[in-house]
Amino acid sequence: MSLTAVGTASPVLAEKLAEFDRDGYTIIPGALSADEVGFYRDALDRVYAEQQGDGRVKPGASMHQLSAVANCPEALGLVDHPTTFPYVWSILGWNVHAYHSHLDVHPQLPSKRPFRFEWHQDGGRQNREIESDPRPRLSVKYAFWLSDVSETGRGNFKVVPGSHRTNWISGPPRRDVEWPDPEGAIEVTANAGDAVLFDRRLWHARSDNYSDISRKAMFVGYTFRWVAMRDENDGIWSSSLAESINPVQRQLLGGLPDKSGDHAWGHYPESTPLYGWLKERDLFDPSNPPLKA
Repeated sequence: MSLTAVGTASPVLAEKLAEFDRDGYTIIPGALSADEVGFYRDALDRVYAEQQGDGRVKPGASMHQLSAVANCPEALGLVDHPTTFPYVWSILGWNVHAYHSHLDVHPQLPSKRPFRFEWHQDGGRQNREIESDPRPRLSVKYAFWLSDVSETGRGNFKVVPGSHRTNWISGPPRRDVEWPDPEGAIEVTANAGDAVLFDRRLWHARSDNYSDISRKAMFVGYTFRWVAMRDENDGIWSSSLAESINPVQRQLLGGLPDKSGDHAWGHYPESTPLYGWLKERDLFDPSNPPLKA
């Protein structure tokens, strides 16, 4: 992180955290500058063109590429972006990593696609194998918008506000059976450069894009380091990118050397880069349990 992050005492951050806790999501307007939007969008367009060129993506089709940094080195700056990362460590604390990320391009659909009920919570097996009600948060995720989704119908992020405390919603017997959106569902509108932070438990889906604007976004999800990483980042450490990765980014991307055998459990805070970064800047907040030193 090259800039000084705001502390947990920031009124804006506190307001957004309260909104996040209430609704299960919050929007960070203008999280990326216009220049940053151009930089990340150009990088995303390059990956999309490469995948079309080598046949991994058919011309005009959608791309959903996992492991964002491993497949698009320019995405590195998003994992600890100074505007957005403070919300992550304010919610989850210092013993975290960026376990799941993806690059998305969804061009205009040429015709109406067959119905499929897409409403879900993130976490996969967590939602079957954890028995509490509501289930624990465990992770949060950012959508960094690189295209204009300020109007509905552009592949917008659809949510049911407040549903992160609900384990179940009504759905069809099969995903291909026509079924209405859940009660209270909305399409979140945002400008290019805005970031949407959401709780993994929030029931969400994506609207179909029949507009003339391709939906472009990068997503980064964070969880505790004792939860397995979904991203495949092994190739990063033998690439030229490794030289430019700072210690906090190395932690987030799962590249710390494991000398103690269990430091992912947070037994040795002083050896965890984000803990040291926060301590140096006096950003621990005794009133916020995840940030208690």
